[in-house]
Amino acid sequence: MTSTVSPSYLPTLVGRSTAWNPKYTGDFDHFGVDTKRNKLLLAAEDHGTVEVFDLMTGAHEKTLTTFGTPHAILYLPRLDRFVITDSGKGGTKILDAATYKVVGHIALAPGADSMAYDKGTNRLYIVSGGKDAGMTSCLINEVDPATGKVKRMLHIDADHVEAMVPEAYGDRLFVNVPSENLVAVVDKKTLTVVARWPLAGAKTNLTMALDEADHRLFVGTRNPSKLFVLNTETGKTVATLDAPATSDSLFYDKAHKRIYIAGGDGRLGVYRQDDADRYTELGQVATASGAKSGMLWAPLDRIYLAVSPGDDRRGGAVMWLRVQP
Repeated sequence: MTSTVSPSYLPTLVGRSTAWNPKYTGDFDHFGVDTKRNKLLLAAEDHGTVEVFDLMTGAHEKTLTTFGTPHAILYLPRLDRFVITDSGKGGTKILDAATYKVVGHIALAPGADSMAYDKGTNRLYIVSGGKDAGMTSCLINEVDPATGKVKRMLHIDADHVEAMVPEAYGDRLFVNVPSENLVAVVDKKTLTVVARWPLAGAKTNLTMALDEADHRLFVGTRNPSKLFVLNTETGKTVATLDAPATSDSLFYDKAHKRIYIAGGDGRLGVYRQDDADRYTELGQVATASGAKSGMLWAPLDRIYLAVSPGDDRRGGAVMWLRVQP
């Protein structure tokens, strides 16, 4: 249901950066944050660049051009390096965070895209293969970030694998498999699929977030646009709610017990977690058409959104909103 809560509880727009490349066409993908230097990085996948902004002010500072089709960005503070997945010919790269110079590569099958980092085991999980790479199956690659070496690979008999979320205190990795309309549960110790949880009544599950403490997994679908809440102890769906359309990002705000879904239709959906099984839509915040990729940065209580201009329009923007208590 939709709440009649005061609009003062919804995120508010506080900034927008638009001037760095008015000729940009196509889509943006994921953000990453350099916590040492307060830099915000954005993968401009259809432009073959990574854009660097000041995290606080949003000012554009640099365009990195050593990429084919960049997707996911991860900063590793201990190593002071970035890992940036790339489905282009250059492949996935490791960058020195101070100079942005390429200092290594991770050897993967074509089509590297989604990435997740497991702090508990200090392992990266990177998806490669799939239909965009001309393959009928995908691989989940377990990578040592210190060396860039692939330690193990899990073959997924599906041509599309998307978001992944590892448990921080458990042994499971949750994986969206949109071509099969399900969530695959992977045992991190054996790197095998131990369960498959179907999503009834919806397809194209692209986004995911985890509330590990309450044993709840949040999954966003596009067809139709829904928010699914799954019990991670049973795999059962405990709630479904309507969501903004064409979303590429979903994030859980554990400090405020909220879920946010960014839609390409120009809406940010905001949901309150009343308890583990009950959820209320607080409302929708107007953003911008194409603002479907985003990130919650909890230290600043900010939501960053990348405004993709699409194939037929030019420009692009980064906007940020303040999360309200």
